[in-house]
Amino acid sequence: MHVRPSTDAMAPASDMPETPDTPETPNTPDTLDTSAAAPLLRLSGVARSFGEGVGAVTVLRDVELVIRRGEMVAIMGPSGSGKSTLMNVLGCLDRASSGCYEIDGRDVASLSDDDLAALRREHFGFIFQRYHLMGHLTAQGNVEVPAVYAGTSKTARAQRSAALLGRLGLGGHLSHRPSQMSGGQQQRVSIARALMNGGDIILADEPTGALDSRSGLEVMQILCELHARGHTIILVTHDPGVAAWAQRVIEIADGRIVRDRVNETPRTDELAALTRERTQTQSRSQSQSQEDTHAGQVAPTAEETAPQTDDVTLQKLPSVEARRRWFAGWPKFSESLSMAWHALASHRLRTGLTMLGIVIGITSVVSLSAIGEGTKRRVLNDIGSIAPNTITVLRGRDFNDDKAAEIRTLLPRDAELLAAQPYTDSVSPQVNARTVRVRFGRIDTDAQVHGEGANFLRANGLKLARGRGFDTSEVERQAQVAVIGENALRKLMPNGGDPIGQIVLAGSLPLRVIGVVRDRSSMFVSRSLNLYVPWSTAASRLAGQQHLEAITVRILDGHPPSAAEAGIVRVLTRAHGNKDFFTFNMDTVVKSISRTSQMLTLLLSFVALISLVVGGIGVANIMLVSVTERTREIGIRRAIGARRQDILRQFLIEAVLVCLMGGAVGVVLSYAIGQLVAFVVPQVAVVFSVNTLAAAVLCASVIGVASGWWPSRSAARLDPVDALARE
Repeated sequence: MHVRPSTDAMAPASDMPETPDTPETPNTPDTLDTSAAAPLLRLSGVARSFGEGVGAVTVLRDVELVIRRGEMVAIMGPSGSGKSTLMNVLGCLDRASSGCYEIDGRDVASLSDDDLAALRREHFGFIFQRYHLMGHLTAQGNVEVPAVYAGTSKTARAQRSAALLGRLGLGGHLSHRPSQMSGGQQQRVSIARALMNGGDIILADEPTGALDSRSGLEVMQILCELHARGHTIILVTHDPGVAAWAQRVIEIADGRIVRDRVNETPRTDELAALTRERTQTQSRSQSQSQEDTHAGQVAPTAEETAPQTDDVTLQKLPSVEARRRWFAGWPKFSESLSMAWHALASHRLRTGLTMLGIVIGITSVVSLSAIGEGTKRRVLNDIGSIAPNTITVLRGRDFNDDKAAEIRTLLPRDAELLAAQPYTDSVSPQVNARTVRVRFGRIDTDAQVHGEGANFLRANGLKLARGRGFDTSEVERQAQVAVIGENALRKLMPNGGDPIGQIVLAGSLPLRVIGVVRDRSSMFVSRSLNLYVPWSTAASRLAGQQHLEAITVRILDGHPPSAAEAGIVRVLTRAHGNKDFFTFNMDTVVKSISRTSQMLTLLLSFVALISLVVGGIGVANIMLVSVTERTREIGIRRAIGARRQDILRQFLIEAVLVCLMGGAVGVVLSYAIGQLVAFVVPQVAVVFSVNTLAAAVLCASVIGVASGWWPSRSAARLDPVDALARE
């Protein structure tokens, strides 16, 4: 498409001709001599029908029309005549049902949707009767939108939009929203938007229909000035007064062009006075713009910010593939992100309520996962503190064997045999007496007396607080010595004092205290009072037996517990002649508890995930409502050059942004809840892992994409003309 030598939004008033150029008077009033200029737009036998079959309605019928570069044409007709449909076809907002429409010699039917969007973006400018501005954007923001889709840099957009608005007398209204401006001001904003990317062809649909007479005259003056600068102006109106401004008037009725005539006396007599007044207004506006908009710097003129003026034909437009590669980059994503943010910020309450479902879901998932992970670690640590890497040999087939007490084959030599194995770290034979009465001075209480071997501290993972443990010689001679637990010490000596060397009575057996062992702080350990004595002493002096009740074997670090367990079973079975014992492997318990904890965490997370899915459905629902509410906005964006994928990207980013913000709030809230739980209930451990947080972010992103895809796709599939027609 050929671009005129200058794409200025407006020349300075002093440089503007007072009246637009008019074509040479033809020989007949109803025909136009078109030999002077090449055809820009050509319609041949164009028809447009809606519906199918017997219910089809034909709006345009066999339209033949040629519009040449630089013309100012008015398409006039009553309501229902088809003039708006013709404008939509001319502006590539709609496609003809039949016939041929050529722009600069290229058939529009051969162009893809992206190519049509590029035409609207780079060569067409639309001025609508109802302005069609986006309410959440400022005047400058509305004007910049076409340049956003054209890939213009932010700085260049700001400079050009400010210059255009300044030339149109709105330099002091850059930050005003449409609701803060009059109808005439809004229409001037729409004119500036139409010129943002050059606006070679201006399509004005009833440009003065919603304005008072004064504002209408100003708008028509601007259009005439644009025509004088080389723009092709197409007016669509039912008002003969508006059509009188054009040099050529095309009358349409019942979908057919009934008359195509030259206007020999266009309304140019009113331009001179309006031009003088408007020059004064522009001067004041530009002065205000210099102070308010650019901090004292002179706003760049339209000439300085205009696109390049090289001749560009339709065939030289960048290919669709090239544009896709450019728009797939970060600049386009950042612009879509910015537009999505502004759209969400303009409906804060709705955005907040939409986020609420995601916040609840993410908070539930992260909190339950953190509590589950903390509980699992607490359990495993407690088990590890009880008996790290140990295997216990007990009498009978299992814990429920009623005949286990009758078995007498577990003997001290079995402990010696196991101690000699290569996988053994330490061994402690065990004889557990029943609860006995323990007395010290005036204190009399119940306590558990445990008969253990000389290596019981190592085998059971116990640590001394003071004193020492008993040795092998004390075991062999059945020494009456004891190592007591800290709980027992506090009970027997509430006033403190040194227990070492003190005598306590276990039943009628006097025991000399030689050490104090630290009690374990574990949910699996009884808080009862414990006394540890040599197993030989417990067997002969308290239990009255010679056999053992259990043997605790600690496995060497790094040796597989399962292999050691198999070795223990093999050795003792050979020694006993049969398997009259069973083993209890703490490693198996740890794995079992770990699996159970994971299953419980997954179950709780699944329950919490339901709320997250419900939140995602809420996002999808709100996005569908948003698409319905913003149909006109979608139509505006499509009309000024947005492609389907641009609309899809923006709405999809909005959905993902809502979910990511909800996810971030959910993570912070879950962390706060975790700290509160840990403060109120110290026994409950809360552990936030990087994997959990990463999963939360991923989950929020997936929910955002899943919930936003269908609404975004629905928005992208809207035709511009259908979207603009909806209110």
